[in-house]
Formats: sequence, structure tokens, C-alpha cells
Amino acid sequence: MNKSILFLGIGLALVGCSKKSGPEYDTTFVEKGNISTTVTATGTIEPVTSVEVGTQVSGIVSKIYVDYNSEVKAGQVIAELDKTNLTSTLQSQRANLTSVQSALAYQKANFERQKSLYDKGLISANDFEQARLSYVQAQQQVTTARQSVKRAETDLGYATITSPINGVVLSKAVEEGQTVAASFSTPTLFTIAQDLTDMRVIADIDEADIGEVKEGQRVSFAVDAFPDDVFEGRVTQVRQQATTESNVVTYEVVISAPNADLKLKPGLTANVTIFTLEKNDVLTVQSKALRFSPNEVFLAEDETIENCEGKNKLWTREGKTFKAHPVEIGVSNGTMTEIISGISAGTEVVSDMIFEASEIATDDSQQKSNPFMPGRRNNNNNRNQKTGANANSTKK
Repeated sequence: MNKSILFLGIGLALVGCSKKSGPEYDTTFVEKGNISTTVTATGTIEPVTSVEVGTQVSGIVSKIYVDYNSEVKAGQVIAELDKTNLTSTLQSQRANLTSVQSALAYQKANFERQKSLYDKGLISANDFEQARLSYVQAQQQVTTARQSVKRAETDLGYATITSPINGVVLSKAVEEGQTVAASFSTPTLFTIAQDLTDMRVIADIDEADIGEVKEGQRVSFAVDAFPDDVFEGRVTQVRQQATTESNVVTYEVVISAPNADLKLKPGLTANVTIFTLEKNDVLTVQSKALRFSPNEVFLAEDETIENCEGKNKLWTREGKTFKAHPVEIGVSNGTMTEIISGISAGTEVVSDMIFEASEIATDDSQQKSNPFMPGRRNNNNNRNQKTGANANSTKK
């Protein structure tokens, strides 16, 4: 074999078996920052208070005084039903009241007269009791007639429909000339929102996230109508009743939505972000730095490790030395973690190790890939060669 080729193979083998120079390292800084975790959901914007205005009597709508978006005051007349039949009923009940009141006056006078005769022994007890009974029945008839008059007056009052609150008309379900029937249920004629500058969002929160949502948490949300605007609110109520739809369980969360500029309209869909955790201006570090630990296998020859006791550690690299710093941690959002104590702001810590795949190749793989390194003997081939040689000798 050529000696130069042999020396070259041995030199390459020695280089391949030499200690590696070590990987590169990523670093990050311990610094002041904000940590937050969020829950996202969708919801519907609606007024805090809205009233459906209806009527308890049937009839034809004769007048409507408001339209969509009309501003109304409490007690303001917004519609009237035809009052012809209702007025007639009231007059009839009043006439009946007058009649029974006259009958009561007669029965009262008759009772007093019969009582005087009974006291003198001029009439029987039966006649006296009959007169007293007639008088009591007349009193009851007057009471019933008065209630009927009052009911008729109330029904006539219902024909004049007024707004129960100050607000804005959101919907109008009838027109003039339309007949409304209140036989089985109260028909809705108008929907009035009390204050459109004070809205709310009803958001559906998944059961996996509802445990993190609490009253008072800050909320930001956006609507498609104003994609460049971000609206702010607060969680005001977490409702206990669950809703199940397609095997998905959600809970309603009420979020305040101040609407001074009236951009938010009832019915808009809101994309909600609830900040379930917020800590501002605290010492933070990337969470992956807390998971880093130097490995002696990959260290360069002149690099050393100074370890310490502690559940959570951050590592600094001072020259060729990796030094561990035990730290106390607080809240985390997965990406950033709060550092309570153990290290100062501005400290540069190691967060990750970077190396090429070729740098961690084993000596065996290097030897196999080196064509100048001698391989292992193949016993089978040697055995065959010996057998062939003996056969030739025998043949000779």
C-alpha cells in the first residue's frame, strides 16, 4: 500500500475522533414587561335595557305616532287603538252602576222600614230577614258594578299605548289600520331600548375556559362594522346556566360596552378577548430560558458548569463557565414567565442551544464514513478463502 495514502487515512481518523468545539447558544434578557393570558369568544351586542311594548286589548290600530329610531319619553303616547267599542262598553257599565245604586237606595230604605216594624212586633222575623238579605245583595251588586266600570275604564286606557321608559324605538311591528288580537297573549307592537349609549355584549364562553373568567376582568372586542376600532369593556356577570348545542357546552358572560359615540348597534357580532390574567411592569423572561440546562456531552473542552440547588434556574454564561441562578417564579402565559426574585433586570441568560447535526456524530459513524479507516474482518470471507486455498492444494 502507498505510504502517503496510509498516513492520510490515519490523519483523517484522528481529526474525526477529536473533541468538538461546542454548539452555539441563544440568549435573552431578564427585563420589565407585561404578562397576560386571554380567552376569546364571540358574542352579540344588545341594549342593557329594552322593553317590548304591547297591548292587553284587541282592536284596530287607529294612530301611530312614532317610527323606527324615534326618541321617546316615559309616558309619551306612541299609538292608539280604535276606542268605539271600548267607550260603548264603559258607558254600558256606568249605566248599570247607576241602576244598581238606585236599587241599593230602595233596599236600604225598605230594610230600615222593616226593621222599625219588626222592633214594634208588627211583622214576622222572616219578613225582616228577607228585607235584610235584599239590602245586603244590593250592596254586593253595587260593588260588582263598580269593579266592572273600573275594568272598562282600564281597557279604554289600554287603547292609548304609551312608552314605559325613555329610549329609542328599535322596532315597529304594526301599521295603522292593522287589527291586533290579545285573546291568548299580548302582541308586541314596539321594542324600545332605554339607552343606546350603554350597551352590553352577551358572549358564549366554552366550558373549558369559563373557570378562568371572573367579574371585573378587562375585555376588548371588535365588530366587523368598524374593523379598525377596538372597544373596551368589563365582565359584569358570569351566568350559571349552561347551554348545550351540538354537544358543545357554553356559558353566557355579560360584558359592559360603553357606546358614547353610538357606533355599536344592537345585533352586531363582537369578537371578544377577555384578559383573564394581567400583570404589568413586572420582571419577565422567556419561558424557554427556564427549561434550558447545559449538557456536558456537548460542551467544548474548556467550558465548565457551576450548578446549584433549586427547582427553577436561569443560566448565565460568564466566559467559558455556565453558572446557574436559582429563581422564584410567578405567573406565566406559556411564552413569558414572571421572575419574583433571584436575578436582576438586564441580566443576559442562556435560552437555547444551537448545533449542526454533524457536530454530534458518533465516532462509529465517522469511522464508517471514512474510506481510509480499516474495516472489521469478515470471518465468513476468511473462512471461504481458507477453504478455497486448501481445495487448491488438494487438487494439486
